[in-house]
Amino acid sequence: MPNLNIVLVEPQIPQNTGNIARTCAATGATLHLVRPMGFEVDDKKLKRAGLDYWHLLDIRYYDGLDDFFARTGGPYVFFSSKGGKSYIDHDYPYGVYLVFGREDAGLPDRLLIERADCQARIPMISEARCLNLSSSVAVGAYEALRAQGFVGLKDKGSLAGATL
Repeated sequence: MPNLNIVLVEPQIPQNTGNIARTCAATGATLHLVRPMGFEVDDKKLKRAGLDYWHLLDIRYYDGLDDFFARTGGPYVFFSSKGGKSYIDHDYPYGVYLVFGREDAGLPDRLLIERADCQARIPMISEARCLNLSSSVAVGAYEALRAQGFVGLKDKGSLAGATL
């Protein structure tokens, strides 16, 4: 089981999903895509955004939210601009699923009501509706990975052969 799972519910914009796929590949997270989607997975824009990282990606598909929940066991954190709790106030145990909604509508209200105890909000000014989906995923993913101690990730770089 991966230490982190990123879930996109009905993603609509291939470039966002491609960027998120690259983040998942670079962090070792599994990407879960919940249909219906606004594009085909072989979409050129999706592939271009992920560049040459596709061979590093573990990607899984589901035919709707019911299928997703039937095949996964949690724990879940639901990211939403409607959430009442900051994303930094959550626990991110090994294997957590970070769940994000579609770009134009977010997660369904019924789901947020049912799962009110595990909603996460990224703070922003009141005039802003939300962040871009791929930006939100990056914020959530790296907070979860930080909380887990960046297990399995290279955290030191090198410059001209010198270790930093």
